[in-house]
Amino acid sequence: MTSIIAYKMDGLGNDFIIIDRRKNYINLTREKIIELGSRSNIGFDQIIFIEKEKENSFPITIFNSDGGEISACGNGSRCVAYLLGKNLNTKEIKLKTNNRLLNAKIVGNLQVELEMGKPLFGSEDIPLSKKINTADITLEINNNKFTGGFCVNVGNPHIIFFVKNCFEYDLKTIGPKIENHILFPEKTNVTMAQIIDENNITVNVWERGAGLTKACGTAACATAVAAFKNKLVNNEVDIKFKDGFLNIKIDKTENIFMTGPVSEIETIDFEK
Repeated sequence: MTSIIAYKMDGLGNDFIIIDRRKNYINLTREKIIELGSRSNIGFDQIIFIEKEKENSFPITIFNSDGGEISACGNGSRCVAYLLGKNLNTKEIKLKTNNRLLNAKIVGNLQVELEMGKPLFGSEDIPLSKKINTADITLEINNNKFTGGFCVNVGNPHIIFFVKNCFEYDLKTIGPKIENHILFPEKTNVTMAQIIDENNITVNVWERGAGLTKACGTAACATAVAAFKNKLVNNEVDIKFKDGFLNIKIDKTENIFMTGPVSEIETIDFEK
């Protein structure tokens, strides 16, 4: 069997396996990704492959722990940028997902800023299965109505509900039902968001294809955008997770900037 060298990192507990295939192409089957992603095995929220540099940027390919490929992972992208920055002795890295170019900067000790691009609000861009007001969604789940949902795409689809207590909702039960609702043809990430004040929001996140997660970078971005659009917070806000926070800033052109911590780099190996 072939032994594969990889890297384990996390952002606020949102954890990743990173495989560098700039020099050697390494492929894993969906079944192998699911096997490795299990918490009884190595365990991760996402596995990310770094591809050969192209046009001064590094393409990345991302899979959830359920084996499904996705287009965006904010915390994972920050971890990859830090890894590449250390490897190439630079503080600025450009990453390319299948739908966005991401500019990353190492801005301090284990601190990375990522420019996420602009949010998309159209029904066809999120996407939704029908044209409706994406800023005021009502869903009926388990005979309960969830109102005021805000849908946005920040590289992947999200729905955010603003609630009094984000931890009183059983996301293990309702999360997968919202994720797989008929309204979302590509599924969706689900966030319960609690406004603390105009500079702070606490969140509880169900991540599409990964389940309950300690943190989610794109959910932080989507929540900040939704709250700012609803005039609940300022254009710069801290999104608080269980193990810390991400700072999200929205500039005048609606570009989103996410800054937060990454872990040290751990080298691991496993059998293919």
